[in-house]
Amino acid sequence: RRLMFEDECILVDENDRVVGHDTKYNCHLMENIESKNLLHRAFSVFLFNSKYELLLQQRSATKVTFPLVWTNTCCSHPLYRDSELIEENVLGVRNAAQRKLLDELGIPAEDVPVDQFTPLGRILYKAPSDGKWGEHELDYLLFTVRDVNMKPNPDEVADVKYVNREQLKELVRKADAGEEGLKLSPWFRLVVDNFLFKWWDHVEKGT
Repeated sequence: RRLMFEDECILVDENDRVVGHDTKYNCHLMENIESKNLLHRAFSVFLFNSKYELLLQQRSATKVTFPLVWTNTCCSHPLYRDSELIEENVLGVRNAAQRKLLDELGIPAEDVPVDQFTPLGRILYKAPSDGKWGEHELDYLLFTVRDVNMKPNPDEVADVKYVNREQLKELVRKADAGEEGLKLSPWFRLVVDNFLFKWWDHVEKGT
């Protein structure tokens, strides 16, 4: 939570042009999102193993936004620092993804080389988490197929699991039915509903 005040997110306009920076705290307050239309750059990693199973994480109970919600492998923000502002070849976002995979899941950098992340576009979404907090992000979607070593950080992650397509469809069904208190993050759900299964086919075929 201390990092909410120290880490600076990259503020962008809807065309992804950098317009400034602000703390994670300010960027995630719904009153700022609504009154100032604060929008920040983010990324979502979809990591598949060599069996083409997708690694999911359950966000920790102490997360300010969307605690205990299941989501894709890793979701976070590039920070306002030189190494994560590099626009060429989406390198800044890739550097941030490598940093956060280590931070959250204990995946060593050598297991996820930055040149192995494939950017598959961006989504723009706004989602309140509760009355006070929410997200308003321009979110880069990064795919990678790697077998990795993992040591999840309990401050960040409550649980992890690999799923195949059928298991993911069952998770979606349970979330829709409200079974087992299961919830999926809004950005993950957006990708699942619109792109994921089609992209999964391409990943498996190597196309």
